[in-house]
Parts: sequence; C-alpha cells; structure tokens
Amino acid sequence: MSAPKKTIGRSLLVTAAALSALPLAAPAALAAPTPSTSPSATPPAHMSSVGGARLGRPGTQVNLGTGAPVLPKNLSARSWIVADAESGEVLAAHNAHWRLPPASTMKMLFADTVLPKFQKTDRHKVVPADLAGMGAGSSMVGIKEGETYTVHDLWLGVFLRSGNDAVHVLSAMNHGTAATVREMNQQAQELQALDTHVITPDGYDAPGQVSSAYDLTLFARSGLQKKDFREYCSTVRAQFPGETKKNKKGKTVRKSFEIQNTNRLLSGDNDMPVYQGIAGVKNGYTTNAGNTFTGVAERDGRVLLVTVMHPEKKEHNEVYKEASELLDWGFKASGKAVPVGALVAPRSARASAQPGANPSGQAGGAGDPSGAPVASATAKGGSGGMGVALAMAAGVLVLLAAGAFLVNRRWPLPDLVRRRTRP
Repeated sequence: MSAPKKTIGRSLLVTAAALSALPLAAPAALAAPTPSTSPSATPPAHMSSVGGARLGRPGTQVNLGTGAPVLPKNLSARSWIVADAESGEVLAAHNAHWRLPPASTMKMLFADTVLPKFQKTDRHKVVPADLAGMGAGSSMVGIKEGETYTVHDLWLGVFLRSGNDAVHVLSAMNHGTAATVREMNQQAQELQALDTHVITPDGYDAPGQVSSAYDLTLFARSGLQKKDFREYCSTVRAQFPGETKKNKKGKTVRKSFEIQNTNRLLSGDNDMPVYQGIAGVKNGYTTNAGNTFTGVAERDGRVLLVTVMHPEKKEHNEVYKEASELLDWGFKASGKAVPVGALVAPRSARASAQPGANPSGQAGGAGDPSGAPVASATAKGGSGGMGVALAMAAGVLVLLAAGAFLVNRRWPLPDLVRRRTRP
C-alpha cells in the first residue's frame, strides 16, 4: 500500500525544499561523444558524462552507504539505471550512457513531444498515406483506413498496444513523419538526452537509431509531468474502436474491442505479478534492441524510475524481472546509497538559475556527490526552496521564470499511484 496523504505531504516538503540540488545543465566538457551512432557490441571505454563523471564509465556504478543492500545478483541487462524521480539522484547504474537501439521505449519521447499538440477530443479520419512506411512486423493496435478516431483513442493505442499504426497516424496529423522525427530530435536536445538519435518515431529498428538507459529515463521523467501521459501509461485495459460494418439487419455498427497494456509490471502475467506501486511507463522489443523497459513506481512516498535495456538472459519476462529486482533494491537503498550521478534538467531551465551562478552552470561552487554540475531553481520573484515546498504542499503549481520548467518536476504522483496500488 502507498503512504497516507500525510506521509506524501512530508515527502513533498523534503523533496521540494531540495529543488536547488537538481542539476541544471551540462557544460560542453560533459557533452555526449560525437562518433558513430551505430550501437557497439561492448560498451565504449568512454561515454557521455552528462549527469556525472561516473555515469560515463563502463560497468556498474554504485556507492553503498551504511545499511544499503547489495545490488541484485545475476543481472544480465547490457545497460540499466535506477533513479529517484523527484530528486533526480541516480542511485546506481550500469553502462548508463551506452548507446543502444531503444525499440518502443522511444515512444516515450514521441509522446512527450507530440502529446501537447492535440486535444483528446480531436478527431481524424485515416487515409492510406497515414499508414505508409511502417516496418514489417510492426506492433499494431488495429487502425483501419477510412475510419475516424479520436486523439484519445490513438494515444491508448500507442501506450497500451505499442501500436506503430497509431504512431504513424499521429505523426501524419503532426505534419508528417519527417517533421515529427525532427521535433523529437529537438526535444531530445532540449532534455539533454545527448545519446539519442531518432530515425523513426515509433522506435522500429533503423540504422543509426539509438538511445541510452539514461536518456530513456529523462524521457519518462519529462513525460510524466503531463497529466495525459500519466493517464495513458498507467491504463491497464481500455476499449478501442473497431471497424464499421453492417450487421445482419443491414444496420451500420461499429463495435469496440478490448486492448490491454503490454507492460507486464502493470498488467501482470502468469509468472509476473503486478508490481506494487507501479504507475507506468513503457516497454519495447525488436530483434536488434532485445527487450527494453522503463518503469516508475512509488512506495511510502518515494518515487523511483528504472530503465533496463537488452537483458542477455532469454527467460520469459526477463526484462520485467530485472526491473522489479532493481526497483526493490532502490526502495531499500534510498537514503542509504550515495548517489553516483543525477538526472539533468532541460536546457531551458537555465532561465531559472539563481543570480551569481558561474558560466559552467554550477551555483556557488556546490556540486552533487557525482561531480555533476548543479544550479538552484527558484520561483519567479525570488522565493526559495522552502517557499516552493510550501506551495507544492498546498497543491499549487508554481511556474518558474519564462522558458523554465515547472517546479512540480519533483512530483510524487499521489493520486495516480494511490489508484494503482489500492486493493
């Protein structure tokens, strides 16, 4: 069961008061490497240091403090990361910046980019060109040419069934696939997800299309600021419009059919129970990428993000098993393990830096334990961390200076999580 409201309120006060510890921007010295975007067979000796120098090193990075449990044994993923969704602290990571094929976890960036463009109630009639260019064997929700769908329907198809057909229709509505890919790459740059190179909006394998466990976690964290994103990624089952047909009486009818979320930590499976406190986010699979997964979960007022890419073990649901083990570890290690890095804030957050921050983005010479640059974010008008905390505790969304991100970037998803964990 999740924490009562009083506990979550205390969590809000603590985490919001520490808002100034969020890393603001990575200086040029920490930018992602620029060589080939083709994934390698082994992690490079030197990777991006965005978020902290240790995150750029190959292998497992963890700093167990007093009382912290050891990491799960027999983890086989090529890359993984466990981070606090509110503070941005990276509790542990393994090849966090290894550039690998992301599969359908790329849809998180697609949603973060395109969701704000349309209203849920907007309607679109599908034409043949909307479905052109999908890769062979694509996962699909079952969209039919000539049928009309709401934007709400289409996003359910994206999140629950990982429907490439729904992605292509939404891309067509968004001035086409090329424009959408361009905007996704721009959004990745805005989020400082510098390991990412988008070729297809749906995550289908394509030469040069890569991301990293670190970047996928940034996409999830950004997307989860959006109410609709949280709703779609946490939905277990929904009705989806079928094809319009004539029944035996000659009457035109359009029946719906049920779709279920393919995220097994959310929907469960024979050998995979629903994970306590799970609230999303997205899974994926292609031949090149193997299984990929990013999830968010809450326990006792603590919200964690985990990303797992390409487990080498071929056991059924292995990506979910390793993700759940890492989440279990993260909840036990929170407050004990010393962070090895941090999730950086968007580039536009520079507008909210405190006066006096030096050109590197480091405020007052302070830094996080990983050595990543940090800067303080304050509400417009000069309110400090505790003022922000009180505002958040009262449920008020405080908008930072123009161009900055919302203070509720340190949100605990209380309503959403309580719904998911209620017996």
